[in-house]
Amino acid sequence: MSLLSFGLAPRMKQADRKRTSIVAALDIGTSKIVCLIGRLKPLDDETILRGRSHTVELIGFGQTRARGIKAGTIVDMNKAEEAIRLAVDAAERSAKVEIGSVVLAMSGGRLGSESFAASARLLGPSVEENDISRVLDAASLHSVRDGRGVLHSLPVSFALDQVRGIREPRGMLGEVLSADLNVITADLPALKNLVLCVERCHLSVEGLIAAPYAAGLAVLAADEMEIGATLIDFGMGTTTAAVFVQGECVHVDGIALGGSHVTMDLARGLSTRIAEAERLKTLHACALVGASDETELVTVPAIDGGEYDSPNAVSRAQIVRMVRPRVDEILEMIRDRLKAANMLAAASRRIVLTGGAAQLTGLAEVVARAFNTSARLGRPLGMTNFSETAKSPAFAVSAGLLAYPQYAGREHFEPRRRHKGSEANYLTRVGEWIRQSF
Repeated sequence: MSLLSFGLAPRMKQADRKRTSIVAALDIGTSKIVCLIGRLKPLDDETILRGRSHTVELIGFGQTRARGIKAGTIVDMNKAEEAIRLAVDAAERSAKVEIGSVVLAMSGGRLGSESFAASARLLGPSVEENDISRVLDAASLHSVRDGRGVLHSLPVSFALDQVRGIREPRGMLGEVLSADLNVITADLPALKNLVLCVERCHLSVEGLIAAPYAAGLAVLAADEMEIGATLIDFGMGTTTAAVFVQGECVHVDGIALGGSHVTMDLARGLSTRIAEAERLKTLHACALVGASDETELVTVPAIDGGEYDSPNAVSRAQIVRMVRPRVDEILEMIRDRLKAANMLAAASRRIVLTGGAAQLTGLAEVVARAFNTSARLGRPLGMTNFSETAKSPAFAVSAGLLAYPQYAGREHFEPRRRHKGSEANYLTRVGEWIRQSF
């Protein structure tokens, strides 16, 4: 957790384009904990999966019911640790390998994005690696804030003198280089507790990835990223979104509402047990009222199940009318947050839905109407040996964690610096004196 003391989450290195490697992904959600172990194999022909250098072969799968987790954050360390151990053990047995590190997803902690820009005069006639590092360091100078931890620093675009929209400035001629940086952050205490819980399972964290960003890497085609698309991940405790434009993630946001809130609405409205409400949601709930829903009856067991309490019968239309207000509330909150960040126009080009709660019947149609665009369910792309279960939208984040090492090279690694207002150590002061003096 040394990096987190600087307000920076662990960062993963780019996967070697010519080597096969083993990667373990750990997705700690509100309803389930998933551990996937994959083998990354170099692609001979990158046109098969444009934008990717490897294909992912699933060799290990482990899943268990989440415990000690609420809205994507740890609320009971011991219970969460026990559940993580069970999922990891199942994946190791399935893959017949033992893992020592994982790529970890972050869905809680109030995910958010901030944009930073900076310019620097070139040291020579053309753009060198050092020029890019200097301008990105300057852009990320204020990215570390008290109480927030940096998950990602993603260069969005560059400008050289008056020419904007440059993606690869290396070797180009000019005088002043500018850069725009998208910094994705989360609450630092939530990050620290999540990493601590994993480390208590004798695992190191190679990288900490924002859940909607990971899901987007798994399910979005290269053309969708280029044209512009928004990934909305509907989890049980959180709903998060990532906006992609011109192949880059330009914004991330999230709210602490999800599928479990729909379940609770049904449990209260139907006066039944939470487990029964979850079953009814899965089998009978819909986001849209159908022609026969008013006449189709569904049996709802009483909450105590006593011998004198007879089951109730309600129409499917009544269930829909209990589900729809919460769905509308979640979509309205996501839409308002994107609008406040001036991302609504870019976000409304195309919507792709992932997460277990995204499988609610009719949700894609409701989302399409809310954003006035097309919407579809997202399933992992470029994955082999995945079962039908693992290919579902519920496992998009986990699959994205396996794919992430191919994209890790896009990250900017900020220099380790202390939080604003803290005293620099002796070596830092000496280094500053040398820089100013010479």
